[in-house]
Order: sequence, then C-alpha cells, then structure tokens
Amino acid sequence: MIKKRFKTLALGGTFDILHKGHKKTLLEAFNLSEKVLIGLSTDNLVKTIKKHETNPYNIRKKVLEEFLHKKGFSGRFEIVPINHRFGVAHEVKELEAIMVSDETYPIAVEINEVREKKGLKKLEIIVLKKLQAENGKPISATRIRIREINKEGHLLTKKKNLIEG
Repeated sequence: MIKKRFKTLALGGTFDILHKGHKKTLLEAFNLSEKVLIGLSTDNLVKTIKKHETNPYNIRKKVLEEFLHKKGFSGRFEIVPINHRFGVAHEVKELEAIMVSDETYPIAVEINEVREKKGLKKLEIIVLKKLQAENGKPISATRIRIREINKEGHLLTKKKNLIEG
C-alpha cells in the first residue's frame, strides 16, 4: 500500500443526499489518509443549520456506510455523530488533519485554537473547493431537493404545464 500523507484525517457534514461532490471529497480524504474520521451531523444539529428537511441520521449514515464499503474502505473509517460544528475534531488527540470547504474554513481555524489551548497539536487544514454543477454553481443536497440539479450536477429541465384550449 502506498504511504498516505496522514494517519488520521477528519471531515464532517450532513451528507443528506450523497452526491458527486460528497463522493469526490470522501475519495480525496481516503487518498490522503490511512483512516478517516467522519463526523455526521445529528438530527438535532441539522435542525440548527439547515432550513429544509433532511433525511434522518440513521438513513444518512447507512447510505454513507454502503458507499464507503463499496469503495473498499472497510476498516479505514469511523462515523461519529456530531452535535455541534466542532464535532470531535477539537478533542481527538491522534488527528493530524481536517478537510473543509471554503465556507467551513473558519470553523477549522477555531478548532485549531481550541486544540492549542488544550495542548493538542494543530491540525493541517485541507480546503477543498466544492464541486460545481454544469451551470457553475456548487452541487448541493439543497439544489437536488428542489430538483434544480441531479446527484451528478446536471441541470434538470422544468416541465411546463401546457393547457390546450
């Protein structure tokens, strides 16, 4: 096996509808690290950060596990429930890196400040750009839910209701 850059890397999210952007992020995490600690937002946390309905935690976790096992990552990941934006990254000693998006970068900086105060090693912050749909806007579960795009980032056409007179 090729030596990975990190022993343990963390990332977190809601993973409401597992889409191409999520998959790219997860694959990149496993390319960089031997083990990936995945913080999965609990239903309570989701209620505080999402304005729309999401799939329940147990369903989101099951879909995530199925994808990771199918990709051959069994034994290389741990999914932990997270109840706040820091997840567990501010307290897990063996972590070496954290993967975030541009929008969550400030949270990673805060996590490092907390780790430093606790005497823990700062995490290397890996920032991944969100994958863009074919119209140049980020792929997101929200856009999939409102049927603007599909899981691959392709635009969906809105069917017009034609009334014949």
